[in-house]
Amino acid sequence: MPQSEGARLFREAWIAGVRRRFPGEPKAGYVTPWDGMPQWERDATGAVYEQVRRFVEVSGGRTSKLSREQKSRFVAICWTAQMFKHFEDPKSGYVADWSALPPWRRGTDADIFEAIEEIGEKALG
Repeated sequence: MPQSEGARLFREAWIAGVRRRFPGEPKAGYVTPWDGMPQWERDATGAVYEQVRRFVEVSGGRTSKLSREQKSRFVAICWTAQMFKHFEDPKSGYVADWSALPPWRRGTDADIFEAIEEIGEKALG
């Protein structure tokens, strides 16, 4: 899957996770469709998609053995690196350690990993 399609897959998984897990009504920015996203965010989602995809690939598809927490942590740390890449001084909430993230975010990050993982496992056969 090309990175641009992977970035869209990431965003779709994010929106689905937010809608399922966020307590109450999510901020509009959390569920903005792809076409309404700023370019930096598109670039960041593409980069994290590619990091997860490559991780699944170099692990021979054995990432299914990871816990949801491990998967969530991987997505979160990749996202944090992107925030430092795109912002000189990002908001503390953008770069919070995994343990400080709210449960809805942790679950959504694991969902994203698993959506990408599923595509990767199919590609590996």
